[in-house]
Amino acid sequence: MTNRICVLSCCLVAATLSAFSPVAAGKPETRDRAEIPDAYKWDVSKIYPSWEAWESDLKLIDGYIKQYVAFKGTLADGPQNLAKVYELDDEIGRLAYKLYRYPQLQRDVDLRNTDASGKLQRVSALFAKLGTATSWFTPELLQVPEATTMEWINAEPKLAPYRFPISETYRQAAHTLNEDGEKLMSYSQQFRGTPSTIYQELSTSDVQFPTIKLSDGREVKVSYGGYMEVLSTARNQADREAAFKGQYGTFAANKNTYAAIYNGILQRDWFSAQARSYPTTLAAALDGDNVPESVYRTLVETVRAGTGPLQRYFKVKQRMLGVETFHLYDSMLPLIEDNTRYPYDDMKAVVYNSVAPLGAEYQGKMLKLLNERCLDVYESDGKRSGAYSAGVYGVGPYMLMNYNDTLDAVFTFAHEAGHSMHTVLSHETQPFATASYTIFVAEVASTTNERFLLESLLSRTEDPKERFLLLQHAIDNIMNTFYLQVMFADYEWQAHQLVEAGQPVTSDSLAKIYSGLLDTYYGDAVAKDELYRYTWTRIPHFYNSPYYVYKYATCFASSAQLFKAMMTGPETGQAAARERYLTLLRSGGNDQPMAQLLKAGVDLNKRETIQAVVDQMDELVTRLEAEAAKIQASAKPVIPGA
Repeated sequence: MTNRICVLSCCLVAATLSAFSPVAAGKPETRDRAEIPDAYKWDVSKIYPSWEAWESDLKLIDGYIKQYVAFKGTLADGPQNLAKVYELDDEIGRLAYKLYRYPQLQRDVDLRNTDASGKLQRVSALFAKLGTATSWFTPELLQVPEATTMEWINAEPKLAPYRFPISETYRQAAHTLNEDGEKLMSYSQQFRGTPSTIYQELSTSDVQFPTIKLSDGREVKVSYGGYMEVLSTARNQADREAAFKGQYGTFAANKNTYAAIYNGILQRDWFSAQARSYPTTLAAALDGDNVPESVYRTLVETVRAGTGPLQRYFKVKQRMLGVETFHLYDSMLPLIEDNTRYPYDDMKAVVYNSVAPLGAEYQGKMLKLLNERCLDVYESDGKRSGAYSAGVYGVGPYMLMNYNDTLDAVFTFAHEAGHSMHTVLSHETQPFATASYTIFVAEVASTTNERFLLESLLSRTEDPKERFLLLQHAIDNIMNTFYLQVMFADYEWQAHQLVEAGQPVTSDSLAKIYSGLLDTYYGDAVAKDELYRYTWTRIPHFYNSPYYVYKYATCFASSAQLFKAMMTGPETGQAAARERYLTLLRSGGNDQPMAQLLKAGVDLNKRETIQAVVDQMDELVTRLEAEAAKIQASAKPVIPGA
């Protein structure tokens, strides 16, 4: 689909733009979605042209389910029947992608859209029905000896795409229940998502954030976007404190309700772990990717012991900001006054050019991606917060953003574009059965793209001020993607252990865990604000995808190592490293993620892989201080309090 804004013209793509030059254009002033030009909104008609077409496929999948059930009791008859079941499962899966994404994408741009929410519930009910109707398959397959099944795969070409999924089924046989057990578990499928839905409604649809008055007289509603904007732009500490109290106070007011919801998540996870004979919820969560518990423990222990550079950075920030006490709500503020805006239309070229080291073919595919209306760019009333990339097999990825013309928004754009390109490469290379990459490798592509963007922007300037801003962003990225995510993972681990030990889960017990982590990770470098004890109430990942966030940190460590291999050393070595990296992106889910990363050159079993990020943080803080010294030595100091 072509339009004047969403298409990158050859001229724009080829342009070498300064990331620091003030520009006139910017994001729309309105938050009314109807007033935002269509060019900045995604086009879901590529999935279905209408709700009528969606309804038609919803009915079609019912027929496929009946066909699937008809194969029950026939798997032992030979490879032909097994191949037919897997092929039918693929067809159902392709439809499921479309049936889910079509209402989901429309709901996420306006969570008040009850029609889309209702249709999404219908899809969830269908998935629950599907889970029950197919629950017989795995127990029946496991009745066939593994050696026999492998012989069938070797003899029947139609089974070749399913070799890895089948081998994984046998690997996890000890945690697969009999047919009755799997059917019983399937009945809980729709209910399993209920706590997450309740959380989303309470924290997004029904939340009422207050409006605060800033020291310059402006009034700001501390919505997710408004809150982040104040924390990243307001130079007056009292303004940041007011935004913090408005945002966190809103969540803390419902702390007991959030604790009850989270208890539902914890109890659900412990039920599933016990039902499938796992000793802990952590073991159950890691088994899908075949990740050893030692990797999780090593990650947490290494980062706990490596908080020194993080605390040092906070103390540097306190000195440079000239504040008597440093609070977490001070941590997002750039240390140098800078009002540069980064309009989305211009930044598309910057992000595109930054990935040139990955080759012309990669860039060509990214250009095609950016030419299509698959991005929903700006924040609007009722829109889901944050950003994501959502794939639709056979259609392509969709990217949600809440772009606000800040440097952070540019990096978020690069991050989500990395996810989307991972999806593009995986979907065009892998058959449906192995096209979906695991979460464990998902953040590698996104954080690698961010690193390319950082180095590209640094290469454009020798100005100490500009370099300082970029280095600060890089350090903040490590703080948020690595340190903070490990702290979150630490929290989840401890919270799940409460239910495993039969301990009560209350707002007080959860706040106690989080408060202890604040002490462990931040020490005396950060003031202890009471409301931060309730941070767990406002982290969507805790409620939507438990035991997910540690993967940000392992992926960050992986991408750091891969980037280094691609950009340093002999040219032939760099070329080989780039090909290994692109092979990783093309691999989808065709192997266990730890094995995929090992092929690419990363061994997460080694403590030094994690320690390298801690060392990188220390080195970047040192570079930041060097640029700060240059700025302070200049004729016109620009650092407040210098």
